Amino acid sequence: MGKVPNLGIKPVHSALLLQPLLLYFYLIKVYTVQKIETELTSMLGIDYPIIMAPMFLVSNAQMVIEACHAGITGAIPALNYRNDADFRKALTEIKSATNKAFGINLIANKSNLRLDEQLKTCVEFRVPFIITSLGSPQKIIDACKPLGIKVFCDVIGELHAKKVEEMGADALIAVNNEAGGHAGKIAPRLLITTLKKHCKIPVISAGGVGDGTQMKKMLDYGACGISVGSPFIASNESPVSNDYKMACVHYGAKDIVMTTKLSGTPCTVINTDYVKKVGTEQNWVERFLNHNKKIKKWSKMVTYYKGMKTLERAAFGATYQTMWCAGPSIEYVHAIRPVKEIVAELLEGYIEGKSKPIAHAHNS
Repeated sequence: MGKVPNLGIKPVHSALLLQPLLLYFYLIKVYTVQKIETELTSMLGIDYPIIMAPMFLVSNAQMVIEACHAGITGAIPALNYRNDADFRKALTEIKSATNKAFGINLIANKSNLRLDEQLKTCVEFRVPFIITSLGSPQKIIDACKPLGIKVFCDVIGELHAKKVEEMGADALIAVNNEAGGHAGKIAPRLLITTLKKHCKIPVISAGGVGDGTQMKKMLDYGACGISVGSPFIASNESPVSNDYKMACVHYGAKDIVMTTKLSGTPCTVINTDYVKKVGTEQNWVERFLNHNKKIKKWSKMVTYYKGMKTLERAAFGATYQTMWCAGPSIEYVHAIRPVKEIVAELLEGYIEGKSKPIAHAHNS
């Protein structure tokens, strides 16, 4: 493992946890920092250019509310809600607790059989921004743009980025090769600079940020903001099991592996003993079914459904099938903490990073 199971708490984190007075002054220092003004903060009316990324099974209304209170924003996958009634209840809860911008993540391809219903609800509630993933976002953009709802589109390269820009997207979420979940293939710096060169709309970087110095890096590369997910899995407000949260504490970047067994598409998970036992590649039968022209659509849907059920059991219950989704940025998770403290540490690192020159590494 990248970290030994002793909570892996570094001295500075121990001080923050064990000395409330020091924590008080720490937070005061961070929250007296002036707003960080970028295209993202201007679009959404937030203080700091950070999106708490939408995470399947993990993100919930309370996390988003706390993110808004901390001066950033957050998003939730619509698929985290089993039905429209639960989805509406969550949107009502968020809107009752804050007037700040928040977002909803919509899966745009045919695998999301509830897209039309989810989009209709988002439009009715005037959700401030939508993050689209997979498939064409045209229908979503057409429904949202006339109402002033911003649409940010996940992209992994120049080709898709140009397409969604032509469709009317407001910003690009540049998913790089250090992201959690379904990661991209291009390193952060190269992806950001390529998209900035070939597209005119703002670029938000997703992946490769676990602390504030890395946040500064992405902004220096040309991103107008960052989307961060994995460090928030181990937050007090996160609804997942304590075992899942503690896995994010104990394991590190070296323990993250790609598996195709969950959805057929490579996805990052923590390399637990169970993952090592079952392997990370589909067996020959699964590969055959997923590539057969006549049945691959249905086979992929079955694979996706089974994979999501495996993640759900591991996220919320006691099971030996510990398949936990997370990204390399869990390297910077040292304890279970409130959302506001995770945000505060990101900002503190950003402040410190401003006094250091940027290192232009080719693999950054």
